Amino acid sequence: MEAKAIAKGLRVSPIRARLVVDMIRGKKVSEAENILANTNSKSARLTKKVLDSAIANAVNNNGAEVETLYVKEARVDAGPVMKRHIFDSRGHIGHNNHRTSHINIVVATKN
Repeated sequence: MEAKAIAKGLRVSPIRARLVVDMIRGKKVSEAENILANTNSKSARLTKKVLDSAIANAVNNNGAEVETLYVKEARVDAGPVMKRHIFDSRGHIGHNNHRTSHINIVVATKN
């Protein structure tokens, strides 16, 4: 039994989000929630929302027990880049790219 949740277009860099998501991959759901609650970053707060949604999907749609769930898959993909320009020295144009992320989390029951 699996359930998943996806959050798209989050305003956090994929590189920074992957640092947080790598910490919870393969862990029990309760352990992953504790890790995210004690990590002080925007990525951790956004990942916790997606994890809570995946847990709710598993419980409400499939009737799973929260104690038996673990994080089967946790992935961060790069979203669209909002490209902005800033004025630079000597008449040049600098780049200021605002990167976005898609966070995918799949929880499953442990047999």
